[in-house]
Amino acid sequence: MSRDTLRTGFERAFALFTVPNDNPELTLAQFKAFSKQVPLLYFILATNMVSLSVTHQGIAPDYLVIYLPGFFTLICTVRAIAWLTRRNVEQTPAQAYRKLRATNVLAGILAIYFTGWALALFPYGSAYQQAHVAFFMAITVIGCIFCLMHLRSAALLVTALVNIPLFVAMCMSGEPTFIATGVNVVLVSGAMVMILLTHYSDFRQLNESRQVLITQQDALHEQNRAMQVLSDENLRLANLDSLTLLANRRSFFQMLETEFARATSSNQTLAVGVIDLDGFKPVNDMFGHSAGDKVLIEVSNRLTQIADENLSVYRLGGDEFGLLVKGPITERHIQSLGLNVCDAIAQRINIGSGIVQVTGSVGFAIYPDVGVTGLELYERADYALYNAKKHQRAGVVIFNAVQANELTRQKIVEEALIAADLAKELSLVFQPIVCMTSRRCIGFEALARWESPLIGQVSPAEFIPIAEHNGRIAMMTRLLLERSLKVAKDWPPGVFLSFNLSPHDLTSSESTLKIAAIVLASDFDPRRINFEITETAVMHDFEQANASIQILRDLGSGIALDDFGTGYSSLSHVHKLPLTKIKIDGSFVRDIHKHQSSFKIVKSVLALCAEMDLKAIVEGVETEEELQILESLGVEAVQGFYFSRPQKAEETLAWFADRGRLLAAS
Repeated sequence: MSRDTLRTGFERAFALFTVPNDNPELTLAQFKAFSKQVPLLYFILATNMVSLSVTHQGIAPDYLVIYLPGFFTLICTVRAIAWLTRRNVEQTPAQAYRKLRATNVLAGILAIYFTGWALALFPYGSAYQQAHVAFFMAITVIGCIFCLMHLRSAALLVTALVNIPLFVAMCMSGEPTFIATGVNVVLVSGAMVMILLTHYSDFRQLNESRQVLITQQDALHEQNRAMQVLSDENLRLANLDSLTLLANRRSFFQMLETEFARATSSNQTLAVGVIDLDGFKPVNDMFGHSAGDKVLIEVSNRLTQIADENLSVYRLGGDEFGLLVKGPITERHIQSLGLNVCDAIAQRINIGSGIVQVTGSVGFAIYPDVGVTGLELYERADYALYNAKKHQRAGVVIFNAVQANELTRQKIVEEALIAADLAKELSLVFQPIVCMTSRRCIGFEALARWESPLIGQVSPAEFIPIAEHNGRIAMMTRLLLERSLKVAKDWPPGVFLSFNLSPHDLTSSESTLKIAAIVLASDFDPRRINFEITETAVMHDFEQANASIQILRDLGSGIALDDFGTGYSSLSHVHKLPLTKIKIDGSFVRDIHKHQSSFKIVKSVLALCAEMDLKAIVEGVETEEELQILESLGVEAVQGFYFSRPQKAEETLAWFADRGRLLAAS
């Protein structure tokens, strides 16, 4: 016999004792069928072992009839319960394969354990007890073969590891009855193995046939879907943009007239949006029109993901897109939608030859605020787009009289901000954060203030977005952080500083490291700093923002998600970011004693915080009624006008000098 023949025979024999991994579907089917039998297997092993232990009580040593069986019975019980509790858990093919391999190894260990234990009992007792040992081993191996029939390798391994020692032991006894028993068990086990191999082969073929049937069914369904798509395609071609596969300009104006007629007849609202890409022309100029086409396709895909039953998207031509928004809508809703659109467009785009980034400006007009025809509504939206591109590029403008005044005001503020000496004109105020239990101040939130010699006091809500737009926000952040840390150094050790970061502060590790350097240079304990971020700060580039936040966490500083509940995907950010606190927005607190929905929202957020081991701070507390409701919910920390309006730096020390101040306020 040649060496190759021997090697091939050995490999085939070895394969019988290993778990195959050439068919993931078969592996899953094996695991599902096998997992139903495992509790029964452990039951058989445990009951057989207990039975044999009972018949040898007082004859064999205690460790053989009490301790070893008791220990193994406990293991069998625990393993059986574990398999029962996890029997409905879905497994991947890889997970199933790992568990089958582990079972294969465990089966060999158990076979050796049982065989060794049974043979250790064989010398003790009369012929009846010895016959019971032989019966125990025979019935156990037969039971294992049945229970392991879906795991061929384990069944064969157990058969070999039990039968061979049993046969040898029976023959060495010299007793003809035992010798005959050994031969009988070997022959019966051989027959059982043949049945096992036949069953396993049938099981494998059945599973393969099932996979073929599923594949054929999927192919049939796919063919039906293809026929339906072809039928639908003929209906859509006349109103479809061939590049982006969005509805085209013709479809937009047809639907606009239809929806406008519906809105006027039913006294409902309707909004028209016009989007124009900023920075699209340079992409075409630098990378070619094929790259520009890829940008248009990607932008259209992102807009399609935003669309729903009340929002439809169109390509009007070039780099211009249209939106129709129907249903009950408000200016706030449209503003939020516009920001969502801008954020989606602003994500970087891979064009194959490089990475590009374009932004989008959006103009909206809302009926019945403006427009007496559908075409006029579109023209007003287009004019709003013009203002957006002129004054608020990559932003949202809604056409109305108030917005027109705001645009004028924004231009004035932006010009003043560009000309401002921020080191002189910027200042800070601090609003106390109060512990509900002790009514003591446990921290202050630093808030920026700007008084321009040209236009006077300007609200942060006005100048911060403009500073973010014109790029001065990073300088403002570092300037205000240095000043905040100087003030905070005079506070008692247990009081923390809460400081707001802009989205621009998290756009790169370099900008975040500059913030970290300011903290380290201040000699202020970083663990007493709580950096507040908004969802907007992480939505533009989540991975980079997450990395920047981790830098601050490595300092020991806390991270709070500000205005929680007002963003787009709060829960996903809570789960993914290394947060330490959540600040519940004041909009949920206002008149919470009157609004059951606000009460439920705050209660749910507090439960989420408790579940995730996050601290909660509630903003915007202004009345005694609100405070009592929050206290009943178990809120630990609050801030708001009820305790104090934001104060100047020198006034913060008074909160610690007068220990009775907060108690009087409560």
